[in-house]
Amino acid sequence: MTSHDETHGRNLLGHVLLPVANEEDALATARALEPYDPARVTALHVVEKGGGVPDKTPVEQSEELAAESYAAVRTVFPDADERTAYARDVVEAIFDAAEEVDASAVAYRSRGGNRLVRFLSGDLSTKLVTNAPVPVIALPQDDSAA
Repeated sequence: MTSHDETHGRNLLGHVLLPVANEEDALATARALEPYDPARVTALHVVEKGGGVPDKTPVEQSEELAAESYAAVRTVFPDADERTAYARDVVEAIFDAAEEVDASAVAYRSRGGNRLVRFLSGDLSTKLVTNAPVPVIALPQDDSAA
């Protein structure tokens, strides 16, 4: 198995963008990525904006959640960079961040949910893997890692 993207000649694990939702998710996702030994990691937390309606959480609470998430990632990857995005469309924010930090890949853990929840949410995983401008790595789901 090679970790090189043959189409672009880049190491897929050269600079991994790691979207994280909260502290628990950040730790589980970082632990799932750890065995693959990426050269560089940037943790991304997207604060969903309401777009004409009140935001889901106050900005201060969202920023605290992001800080807790970054701290969790750093327990696994001490040199991880951090990036916070504010957007209505989470997937587009991930793509924009990947471009801005020149990520070689996006690595994520599916957060599951039943089919109805995935349907109503537009299934972010499907959007992420079908529209990505960079390779997307779906990490193994291991609930015991959390």
